[in-house]
Amino acid sequence: MQFRPIHTRRAFEEICERIREQLALGVLKPGDKLPPERDLAQQLGVSRNVLREALRTLEMAGVLRLQKGVKGGAFVQEGDTSRMNDVMRDMLSLGTISVRELSEARIQVIDLVVRLACANARQADFEALEANIERTELATSEGRLLDRVECSREFYKLLAMATRNKVIAMIVDSVTEIHMRFVYAKVASSGAATPRLADKRRQFLSALRSRDVLAAARLMRIHLESVQRMLEQDPGSMSLHVALAEIQPGMRR
Repeated sequence: MQFRPIHTRRAFEEICERIREQLALGVLKPGDKLPPERDLAQQLGVSRNVLREALRTLEMAGVLRLQKGVKGGAFVQEGDTSRMNDVMRDMLSLGTISVRELSEARIQVIDLVVRLACANARQADFEALEANIERTELATSEGRLLDRVECSREFYKLLAMATRNKVIAMIVDSVTEIHMRFVYAKVASSGAATPRLADKRRQFLSALRSRDVLAAARLMRIHLESVQRMLEQDPGSMSLHVALAEIQPGMRR
C-alpha cells in the first residue's frame, strides 16, 4: 500500500483521513497491520511525532489498536460499538438530548426489534433468551437485584441480535446501555425493581417463539412503560450525574 505525502497545517487530521480512505476503499481491512512507523511517516512526508498523534487519534476513535513490542504495531480494529454509547452519553450529559427523548426512542426502537425478531429469530436465539430468563429468576430469588439488572442488559442485547440486523443491534445496544444506567442507579438507591420479571419475560418469549408479533409487541411495550413509570417515581433520588458517571452497568465489582 502507498500513501501520498501530506501538505497541510494540521497534518495529523489529514493522516487520519487518508487512513480512513484506505478503509473505505477496502485496501485496509480489520486485522491488517499498517506499515512500520518509520516507513509510514516517510510515505506521508511527516514527522514520526505527527504520525503518532494521528495514530493515537484513530486509536481513541476505535479504528486502530496500537500494540507495543517486537510483534507490535498499528492494527485495524473490527469496530467498537461502544463509541456510539459514548457519544450518546455525552449528548445526554450536555443536554443535547433529554432523558425523556431517550426513553421514547427506546420504546419505539424496541418495538421494531420485537417485530424483526419475531420474523428472524432462530432456535439458538430462543435458547439464549431462555437461559437469560433462568439467570434472572435465580438472581431474583437470591435477592441479587443489581445482578438482575445485568441480566436485563444482556436480554435486550440477545433480543437485538435475533433481528439479524447489525445496524439495529448497534442502536439498541447504545440506547439500552444508557437506559440501564438509570435503572441500575434507581435499584441501587431505592431497591425498586419490576415485580415478576422472569414470569413476564417467559410470557414474552412464548409469544416470540410463536411468531405472534402483536402479542409480543404488546407485552414488551407494557413492560417498558412500567419501567419508565418506576424511573419517574421520586426522580430527585437519582441524579443524571450518578446514572451516567458513578454507576456503570457491566463494570461493578
